Amino acid sequence: MSSVSINAAPYVGTDRLLAGIVLSVLTFWLFAQSVINVVPVVKSSLDISLETLTLAVSLSALFSGCFVVVSGGLADKFGRVRLTTIGLALSMVGSALLVVSQGPVLFLAGRVVQGLSAACIMPATLALIKTWYAGKARQRAVSFWVIGSWGGSGLCSFVGGAIATGLGWRWIFVFSIVVALTALLLIRTTPESRSETAGQHKLDISGLLSLVAALVLFNLFIAKGHHWGWSSPLSLSMLIGAVAAIVFFLGTEVRKKEAALIDFALFKNRAYGAAVLSNFMLNGAIGTMMITSIWLQQGRHLSPFQTGMMTLGYLVTVLLMIRVGEKLLQRYGARLPMMGGPLIAMVGIFLISCTFLETGVYIATVFFSNVLFGLGLGCYATPSTDTAVANAPESKVGVASGVYKMGSSLGGAFGLAMTASLYALFLPQGMATAAQYALWFNCALCLGAMLVSAVMLPKSPQS
Repeated sequence: MSSVSINAAPYVGTDRLLAGIVLSVLTFWLFAQSVINVVPVVKSSLDISLETLTLAVSLSALFSGCFVVVSGGLADKFGRVRLTTIGLALSMVGSALLVVSQGPVLFLAGRVVQGLSAACIMPATLALIKTWYAGKARQRAVSFWVIGSWGGSGLCSFVGGAIATGLGWRWIFVFSIVVALTALLLIRTTPESRSETAGQHKLDISGLLSLVAALVLFNLFIAKGHHWGWSSPLSLSMLIGAVAAIVFFLGTEVRKKEAALIDFALFKNRAYGAAVLSNFMLNGAIGTMMITSIWLQQGRHLSPFQTGMMTLGYLVTVLLMIRVGEKLLQRYGARLPMMGGPLIAMVGIFLISCTFLETGVYIATVFFSNVLFGLGLGCYATPSTDTAVANAPESKVGVASGVYKMGSSLGGAFGLAMTASLYALFLPQGMATAAQYALWFNCALCLGAMLVSAVMLPKSPQS
């Protein structure tokens, strides 16, 4: 037995725990991600450039991706409930920094802290599901966890737009603090669990530092390269530093094997590798939401609330299809929904890229396309998450969950950064053209996710 409770009495996961887990996940995916839809409003109220603001949007996901694997290992070693609690505390601190920010320093700091919060919460809550739920109860719990993440990302644009229009964008993060406090109350009585073998491994400091350096430098190159000049000494130094750091990281990690920050042996399981890689690509398509929001507000002159209304179809379908995806998983296995979901999402994004349409027709097209986008992501989400969790070794479930969520976070961070960079690159050709090219990039990410699932997942259903 490799994963144990520190309490002697047996425990089975309850709906109270599940509600606390879902609210914990929402602090990031619903509230922190709401920044995507309020970029123009935030820019008008803060002394901050557009480039810095788009960097801040991706910064939270970037730091989540950098530290999520470490947090997964810490959850295995010190306790999954404890790490969730720490994550919720960080969420409140990060939200408070955003509430009081008047310029770039506190705003960027708040986004970093929110990223660290997500890094603690995501793998720890997934590991709690793996530990305290089994069989169909686990699949049900995973579905609700996915509702918190994918559903929260679907609701964030509407909620953020509604709050920003009615009360002001700072109130988004006041509500986030309230939700985090509620989650703390719901999970506080849950028995602690940890891995018996996790304490045998030391934290890979050099691996962590080199990975953080590589990802931060590369993200700066993508986000600021257009402003600095792609061939400027500053941009090139960022790119060279990122390449050097990643080469060092990969070289040392392979030699460390199980002592490494990322245990590459996990990827010997093709199904697990498919879940992580396709998840990385499909999460990159979140850039669609940011570009669509900017284009609708600045190009079609919609308010943040009206822009959020365009995503209601996405919200409804992603929530409905998450449970449908669970049923598809149980009947057909993971391969079919993990191929079909990204393909449907790609069609939705391609329709949004038709920026040449007349305003009334285009708004109707965007609403329908968001329905397809949600349909595809909802179909994919539960099978992908369950595939990653089910194929993780019991003794490394926290680390494996962390790697999976690293794929989500880094995919989102680089998807946002690349989409914003492409938009800025083609902006001289017109806002409509810039939005179109940026959205085509997101179509390519969905296609890549579909191909990965088709090639790497077994054709026969697996439990």
